[in-house]
Amino acid sequence: MSPSHVAPTQHEFLDRARFPVDEWRLVERHINPADLGTTETLFSVGNGYLGMRGNVDEGRDSFSHGTFINGFHETWQIHHAEEAFGFAKVGQTIVNAPDAKVIRLYVDDEPLLLPIADLVEYERDLDFRSGVMSRSILWRTPGGKRVQIKSRRMVSFTQRHLAVLTFEVTMLDDYAPVAISSQILNRQDGEDEYHVRSMAMGEGVDPRKANEMRHRVLLPEGNSGNLADGRVTLGYKCAESGMTLAVAADHRLETANAYTKRIQTDDDLAKLTYRIDAEPGQPITLTKLVSYHTSRGVPSRELLDRCCRTLDRAQEEGLDKQFADQRAYLDEFWARSDIEVAGQPDVQQALRWNLFQIAQASARAEGTGIPAKGVTGSGYGGHYFWDTEVYVLPFLTYTTPRAARNALRFRYTLLDSARKRAKDLAQKGALFPWRTINGEEASAYYAAGTAQYHIDADISYALSQYLAATGDVDFLTREGIDMLVETARMWVDLGFWRNEEDGTFHIHGVTGPDEYTTVVNDNLFTNVMARFNLRRAAAAVRELAIRDGVEYDQVVSRLELEESEIVAWERAADDMAIPFDEHLGVHPQDEHFLEREVWDLENTPLEKRPLLLNYHPLVIYRFQVLKQADVVLALYLQGDEFTAEEKRADFEYYDPITTGDSTLSAVVQSIIAAEVGYHDLALRYFMSALFVDLADRHQNTSDGVHVASTGGVWSSLVAGFGGFRDHGGVFSIDPRLPETWDSLAYRVTLLGTRVKVTVRADELQLEVEEGKQATLRVRGEDVTVLPGDPVTVPLNGQGPRLDGEPPPVPGRRRSDGTIISAIVPGT
Repeated sequence: MSPSHVAPTQHEFLDRARFPVDEWRLVERHINPADLGTTETLFSVGNGYLGMRGNVDEGRDSFSHGTFINGFHETWQIHHAEEAFGFAKVGQTIVNAPDAKVIRLYVDDEPLLLPIADLVEYERDLDFRSGVMSRSILWRTPGGKRVQIKSRRMVSFTQRHLAVLTFEVTMLDDYAPVAISSQILNRQDGEDEYHVRSMAMGEGVDPRKANEMRHRVLLPEGNSGNLADGRVTLGYKCAESGMTLAVAADHRLETANAYTKRIQTDDDLAKLTYRIDAEPGQPITLTKLVSYHTSRGVPSRELLDRCCRTLDRAQEEGLDKQFADQRAYLDEFWARSDIEVAGQPDVQQALRWNLFQIAQASARAEGTGIPAKGVTGSGYGGHYFWDTEVYVLPFLTYTTPRAARNALRFRYTLLDSARKRAKDLAQKGALFPWRTINGEEASAYYAAGTAQYHIDADISYALSQYLAATGDVDFLTREGIDMLVETARMWVDLGFWRNEEDGTFHIHGVTGPDEYTTVVNDNLFTNVMARFNLRRAAAAVRELAIRDGVEYDQVVSRLELEESEIVAWERAADDMAIPFDEHLGVHPQDEHFLEREVWDLENTPLEKRPLLLNYHPLVIYRFQVLKQADVVLALYLQGDEFTAEEKRADFEYYDPITTGDSTLSAVVQSIIAAEVGYHDLALRYFMSALFVDLADRHQNTSDGVHVASTGGVWSSLVAGFGGFRDHGGVFSIDPRLPETWDSLAYRVTLLGTRVKVTVRADELQLEVEEGKQATLRVRGEDVTVLPGDPVTVPLNGQGPRLDGEPPPVPGRRRSDGTIISAIVPGT
């Protein structure tokens, strides 16, 4: 079985002459204007609150300039062609914040323009240990003078509102007049003197991109500049959302050369220009400290005061401390999070880039969610999806629980909005939005979006994983239990019992994770996850009643909870309809899925992929074809609810009709492929996911990093090849190491104890790196590991291998046994 979307080998991913292998850095040896958008994303720096795309320092020749602040957004009225009750009314889109990255260089009045410059030497790198993006250039000017340029860019993990930029210029052989222009430019509404327009304005409609604003978004609220201390500031208010922003930058120039400076400010630009008489061998070093603060309504003048306090503190502490603190933060991050794949340096490099992206998307996302693109681009409008709970939170839960708690608390702060949304849809309890920034549903297309009610269960699942891994009872009793109760209420109200079918509980009119099949009855993923949600809510309430009567009474009072509700949750869970076709021996994706014709993916032209950009939704919805894993995702998240035989049969049925048009799919297919015995295919899916952004495999990396995929890469290794599972608080390991790998080492933090797990072909080693002790179930046997006493468990093989037995082509028979043929629409 070799679906066309699965990469054949890892050697086809990157040009290693341009991007050499370095296990701790992403290095670029020469630039290529053809993929500016991709490299701008790959070399972005951020901390979860503030993100700066990897645009060139000079601020020109870019695909998509971008500085983004998590949650900073504009709103706009959604105009439906035909209105209906309950449709989303107000859209939300992340705003491109004023760009403080710009530092332009002129030598002999000639600007440095990278695409046409005579670059004798060029190297750019993003260092995963220091969290710094650096660039080194040797430029021969049109007049033949050699200029050495070195720059660094960092968004601080330790100071949430701080970015640090340095720019060093040295004339190597000759004297020259040099000008350095440092700017803060509002690109959202203004233009620079070169009238540079974004090159990201492609033709056609792509729902993955952000909406464009047709009104002025950022309304100026004062700006200033002080020539004496080199500080410039800008303040704004969003026209519709009312959100406010302030940005300030400090400048310090160090050189033995003589120089002058001048300052210029207007509504959309703050510029400080240095003119230097540059003697050969005399470095010119500009240090630029930048601070951003945002708010839902605090006046920008107050935010400017906050920016100034941030900059004052950074100045007092000094530049060296900022870089040292960044390194110390990341040292701790890698101690908790690193995964080591021995003997695979290209895999190791790509893996660490992916893990580093999760840190950049989540580390300081305090009080906000984790956007689908993090803070690296405007893709998906800066919205938060269920991707966070299913793909990103597992990594955070088992490596950085504090960040997982922050993300879950953010969902809790949206609970009232979710209650209102449920009421709008005539439901009890709470219904969290499919996509949002401020808590309101922002999806204007209900079929493939708002109808994904499973987000309630996804949040409950992530909450339950966090609680099992941390034992954070305080969070459960004060806030988490409210989410469990209100989501359980929604499921019981949404579904219904059919007395004529032995009281089976059904859920109709919903969409599962697969967006190519919408508004269906008894979607398997939704029902299985809803069942989990209901059981977990009931268990949490009953456990609280036993453990703490006072807290239980408070919950009962606060939520007006009745015993009859808990009984109803348990009954609905026990009676949940779980579709299963006895003839084919598989779980239908929904009640009528197997009645549809099968899409012939093998003969669908590549220029017609992805399907969502080339076929009307009504065409896609008529067929058995998947955008992403749906049933297979259920097999992973609720693996203890399915037998080994069911998992294999379901995987074999759905894998060949899954397009992989979503980057959420390959990681899940890799995990289940490894579990059911398709080890080679599991590795190929993993490699495909590993290079989703690095090799721009979906042709939209220019819009930002696929953060959910980076989290899924961690799960592919830890849960797939590493075999780690957590079902009901029982931590188990059943590894399946690829034959071509020598070893795999990963770390998980369980109830405060960090355990290093090393998998080799014939053994598994457990070692406590921090904490007291941990107990894990290794292939059915409980193993307890203590500090200073590693445990080695022999492994007898890696489970069944099925790669020599290609699974049958699925969907050739309906459930009644009649034979059908796969077809390509339009042929």
